[in-house]
Amino acid sequence: MTLCGRFCCIVNRNKTFLQTTVSRFLLVMTENLFTPPPGVRGMEVLDRQAFNLTVQVPAIKIPTKAIGGLLKPLRSILLKRPNTKKLVDIPDDQLHKVLLFDPDKVVPEEHLTGEHGKLLQENGVTAVPQLYDLQLGYESWTAQEVLTAILPEGEVTTAFSRVGHIAHLNLRDHQLPYKTLIGQVIMDKNQGITSVVNKTNIINNTFRFFSMELIAGEDKTMVTVKENHCSFEFDFAQVYWNPRLGTEHERITNKLSARDVVYDVFAGVGPFSIPAARKRCEVLANDLNPESYKWLVHNTKLNKVQDRVRTFNMDGRQFIQEVVKKDMIDRCQGEDADLQDHTSHVIMNLPAMAVEFLDVFRGLLTGETLPEYRPPMIHCHTFSKADDPAADARRRVEEVLGAALPNDHYIHRVRDVAPNKEMMCVSFQMPLEVLLTHQGETDPSEPDRKKLKTDMKRKDSCTFSAEDVQY
Repeated sequence: MTLCGRFCCIVNRNKTFLQTTVSRFLLVMTENLFTPPPGVRGMEVLDRQAFNLTVQVPAIKIPTKAIGGLLKPLRSILLKRPNTKKLVDIPDDQLHKVLLFDPDKVVPEEHLTGEHGKLLQENGVTAVPQLYDLQLGYESWTAQEVLTAILPEGEVTTAFSRVGHIAHLNLRDHQLPYKTLIGQVIMDKNQGITSVVNKTNIINNTFRFFSMELIAGEDKTMVTVKENHCSFEFDFAQVYWNPRLGTEHERITNKLSARDVVYDVFAGVGPFSIPAARKRCEVLANDLNPESYKWLVHNTKLNKVQDRVRTFNMDGRQFIQEVVKKDMIDRCQGEDADLQDHTSHVIMNLPAMAVEFLDVFRGLLTGETLPEYRPPMIHCHTFSKADDPAADARRRVEEVLGAALPNDHYIHRVRDVAPNKEMMCVSFQMPLEVLLTHQGETDPSEPDRKKLKTDMKRKDSCTFSAEDVQY
C-alpha cells in the first residue's frame, strides 16, 4: 500500500482525517476558521459546552523517532492554540504521531517547499499535509475570542488591571448585563485570578479609593503585590493602587540618589516611598486615608526600611505647611553640614487635584534665615484634556504658583487615562522667590492669575468620576 493509501486508511479508521480539495479548504479559511460557534452570541449565563467546535487543520503523519529533530525547525508553521496539542497520538500506532500545522501558513494537499519541505523529506516524511478534524472546546479559545463571540459587536472588553489575585475591570453601562459572564471568562483564562471586581461609576469619599463590586470569584480583597523589587500588602477595597503606574514609580525613583530627602505628600501604601528608602533616601511619607497609612507603616516594616521612613496621617496641605516646612528649615539651619548635602524632592501624586496644592508653597519659608538654601525639586502629577497637554500642565502650574517655571523644568507624559485625557508629571525646582514671597504677591512678569476653582483647594476630599481615579 502506498504512503497516501496508508494515510487515508488511518483517516477512515479513526474518523479524524478528512481529505478535501484545496478550494474547499480555502473557502473555510475565508470564513475565519478559529471563531466560536455563532450560537453563543448574546449569552448572559456562561455555557462552556456551547463553545465545542470541530475545525479542519493541515496535518502530516510523522515517525515518532523523528519528532525531536522536527519540532524546533518547524515551530514557526505549527498550530498554536491555547491548551491544544500540536502533536496528536494515533490509536494503535506507537510508531507515528500526527503533527498539526497553522492553517494560515500551510495549505493541505500542496507540497511544503523550501527548508521545511526538505527537512521532512530528509526524515522520510511525505511533505504533503492532509486535513485533520480538530476538536476545540471552551479551553481552546482565548478570552478575547470568547467575549468577541458573546458580546454585541464592538462591545468587547478583555482589558483589566491585575492586583495580586484580583482582576479589576472598568465596565461601561451597556456591558453590565454581561458582567458576571465577563468576570467568569477572565478568571477562566488567567491563571491565579480568583476574584474579579468592577469599578463603580461615581466615587464620593475623602480617601480617593474607588468603590467596587465583586462580579466573579471570591470576596477576598487582601492582596500582596511586587513592584520595583519591593513587596506591598494591603486591602485593595480600602486603598488606592494602580499597577499601570509601576513604570512611573520606577522613573521617579531613578531620579533619586542615596541621602536625598523625599517628601511624599500623597504616599498611599508606599509605591514611591518604599523604593526611595531602599535607595537609602530619607523619606517623609504622608497619606490622609487611615487605611493607607496603616499599610504604609506595615510595608515599611515588610521591606525593612522603617528606619528610613517617617510616616504621617495628615491632610496633604497640613503636611506641607507643618512637617515639610519644619524639616526643610531644620536641615538648612542644622549644625551638621551633612544635613545640607542632599537634594530634596516633593512628590505629589494626586493628579485629580495635586496642582491645587502648589499654592501652599507660596511664602512657605518667608521670614526664615536659610543660608545657602537649595529649593526642592517638585514632581507634580496632573490630568489634561487639552490639545497640548504639556503646555496646559505648565500653564496651570504657573497660575497656581504665580510665577514662571524655571527654564530647565521637565514635563513627562505618564500615560493615556482615557480618550483625549493624559496623565502628566511636571518636574521643576521650586523657584526661591515663590517660597519667600509674601502672600498675595505675584511675579510682575506674569499675567494676573486666573481665578481657579477652590472647591477642592483646601481639602483632600472631593467627588471624582471613575475616569478621574485611573491614575
